[in-house]
Amino acid sequence: MVSVAFWVLAAAVVAGSVLALWHLRGVSRPPLVAGTAHAVVGAVGLGLLLLALGGPARGVAAGVGSFGAVAAGLFTVALLTGFGLLLLQRKGVVMAIHAGIAITGFVMVMAWVALG
Repeated sequence: MVSVAFWVLAAAVVAGSVLALWHLRGVSRPPLVAGTAHAVVGAVGLGLLLLALGGPARGVAAGVGSFGAVAAGLFTVALLTGFGLLLLQRKGVVMAIHAGIAITGFVMVMAWVALG
């Protein structure tokens, strides 16, 4: 379950990176469907991560035992700030906050998976 959650979250990261590059190019706004798909994949990844957290403990010996739970909290905040992006018409500051939180969560999941 942990590896499935990781790969689904990785897909959300790739989709978010594409959306960010699309936005930074400034040619046109990304379609709402693309952002919605990114949100759905991220929410599914968060759900799978929460299910994985219910399994056996991992990473305690390597000192990363709490990384999965912390990452789940960060992804929850990233999901909420993503909704803020939708409501605020994609303001740059909110987008940067959303990306920073999500990237931090993903790095923690990578460490948790690799060392767990």
